[in-house]
Amino acid sequence: MLPLITLEEHYASPKVSEASPEARDHYANFPPHILSKLESLGEERIQDLDKGKVSLQVISHGPGNISPSVCSAANNDLASAVSRNPTRLAGFAMLPMSEPAAAAKELERCVKELGFVGALVDNHLNGQFYDDERFWLVFEKAQELNVPIYIHPSFASDSMMEHYKGNYSDSVAMALSAYGWAWHTETGLHILKLFASGLFDCFPKLKIVIGHMGEMLPFQLERIFLISERWDKRERNLREVWRNNIWITTSGMFSLTPLACLLQTTSIDHVLYSVDYPFSTNEKGLEFFEEIEKSGLIAGKDLELFAFGNAENLLGVKARSS
Repeated sequence: MLPLITLEEHYASPKVSEASPEARDHYANFPPHILSKLESLGEERIQDLDKGKVSLQVISHGPGNISPSVCSAANNDLASAVSRNPTRLAGFAMLPMSEPAAAAKELERCVKELGFVGALVDNHLNGQFYDDERFWLVFEKAQELNVPIYIHPSFASDSMMEHYKGNYSDSVAMALSAYGWAWHTETGLHILKLFASGLFDCFPKLKIVIGHMGEMLPFQLERIFLISERWDKRERNLREVWRNNIWITTSGMFSLTPLACLLQTTSIDHVLYSVDYPFSTNEKGLEFFEEIEKSGLIAGKDLELFAFGNAENLLGVKARSS
């Protein structure tokens, strides 16, 4: 069995819930067994890694507009947990994106002092995307530190939510605005906005990770490549940025069909295995990995890259051999 590294794997800090009513309300909607797994950074999590044969799990905090001090406290707690299981766990920093200078400073602290391997940020800040140059301090710092920023879907802001309401119940609107559709389309849109703004010309070595087999972009990619040529002139076109600056994980997606599309549009050395724990189980991820192997869709050295090699190269980590 090849070692497995997973990158979009979550936890929830009680300190964040205590400090943020928004986060507290968000987590209150989770079933008790999910909340228990989110809060566990110890034995329960390690046992779940073993069930899915995950060698190394890169952990990140859930969504929220959180203050610098609370982000620092949560990151310290995560670093402490990683130090207790350094061969099984690694950390992505939680950043206070509402204060970009503080976020850049916290990213540097987490990488240099805590040994984190990058950061995971929400897809927007109360409806505002990061194409606004006030956020670019964070991306500049990530390039300087040579670590990736993982852009993760987030819940719709109040103003965005109206777009998803219609002749159906509010529960349907919530699903459409989030895990049923817009989490993915809005994250895909964000990548296009970052490209169109010139971010990747300013920071040509920036590393961005997105999940869920590309947040719907691979299906549309050739069309977008063509259309983007008509946009404001950039030093590097979207095809080049997609090839060199974007990495994709399979988190939360367990179907060969979108994977085949992803592989036809994206170099294998930028495609990485992930699970989306605990919202998906490591066992489900393992079943999918075995399905991929059996199908031959990814094989040989490419399968090694997908399972762990690409994560090792991107993050500077090492998978534990079984």
